[in-house]
Amino acid sequence: MIRRVTLFTLTLATLSISSYSQTSVSELAGQENVISTAVPFLTITPNSRSGAMGDAGAALSPDVNSLHWNPAKYAFIEDDMGVSFSYTPWLRNLVGDMDLAYLTGFKRIDKQQVIAASLLYFSLGDIEFTDGNGVYQSTAKPNEFAVDAAYSRMFGEKFSGGIAFRFIRSDLSNGYSSDGSDAKAGTSFAADISAFYTDKVKISDYNGKMSYGIDISNIGNKMTYTKTSENKDFLPTNLRLGGSLSLDIDQFNSFTATLDLNKLLIPTPPKIVTESDGTVDTVGVYSDASVLTGIFQSFSDAPGGFKEELHEISYAGGVEYLYKKQFAIRAGYFNEHQTKGNRKYFTAGLGIRFNVFGVDFSYLIPQTTNSPLANTLRFSLNFNFDAFRKVKNKS
Repeated sequence: MIRRVTLFTLTLATLSISSYSQTSVSELAGQENVISTAVPFLTITPNSRSGAMGDAGAALSPDVNSLHWNPAKYAFIEDDMGVSFSYTPWLRNLVGDMDLAYLTGFKRIDKQQVIAASLLYFSLGDIEFTDGNGVYQSTAKPNEFAVDAAYSRMFGEKFSGGIAFRFIRSDLSNGYSSDGSDAKAGTSFAADISAFYTDKVKISDYNGKMSYGIDISNIGNKMTYTKTSENKDFLPTNLRLGGSLSLDIDQFNSFTATLDLNKLLIPTPPKIVTESDGTVDTVGVYSDASVLTGIFQSFSDAPGGFKEELHEISYAGGVEYLYKKQFAIRAGYFNEHQTKGNRKYFTAGLGIRFNVFGVDFSYLIPQTTNSPLANTLRFSLNFNFDAFRKVKNKS
């Protein structure tokens, strides 16, 4: 019914479900078995800084876009107030009108507390709806969005915690259904829990900071797109662990390296296998579990055993060179196992800071040929209210 929506879901999740004749655990661990979720747009990197550093951000120094990566980082941000807008033309190698927009901002309450909010909006462009015979019915503009509110607090000089609440709405059909079902927009509520630790270090003659972050995002109720369906999909609940090291080379030059590990905390699909005698069997767990049960089950339910569980961890890492805290050069790499989506790509980007605002840019270079993610660009515009006040006071 929604041909391009299906294409989007397949591309983002790279979902492929097949039958195999091998049944050993070690062989199953090497077979394609991608985890799919509702609203995968929540997992797209929205801002350019992290987008240029391999899609890593759990332990990077706090900035205005910390809400997506680790809300707890806000407690250590130096500024009093800031706003950022980011824009990503999405999958332009396939379609010409998909876009992701991200608006976020924060405000410091006092020396220990910060609040933040954001709007993530995803447009799927113009979609032509057809009936079961392929006859044109109408054209619509499906869209999805998430509205967030976050709170971050310091619990000492080196440690902070954060929590975020999220409302999600996904309207893929605009109420249209070719089979007469009661189609509707999917809605859900979710929450993030995060923590951040940072401390000063000295390596050789260089001063710097070592930071660690953890964020469990999108813990929320399942989503459905019909009024009567009992089939509901998990949200992309994700565990993100990160670490970073920043060193000041001298008073003008600094260097940062960071690494994130990600794992979806939802059940792994079982495998349908055919034995040598022709009998059909299921390896794995058919899951109609609750959200909480699914989170704990996700660590031990892969049909290929522990080896397949390790394959479900993706790696994102990057480096950043900063000159006079004004000009940045960034690069990174993202790796996902070939049986879990096979997204592998390099990233690069630039950033520049002026008195009042800053601009960031990132570019994605896929490692695989004919990737729909090829030539993905991101742009971010950051506005610093502290600098604006200083400039205004001087005038």
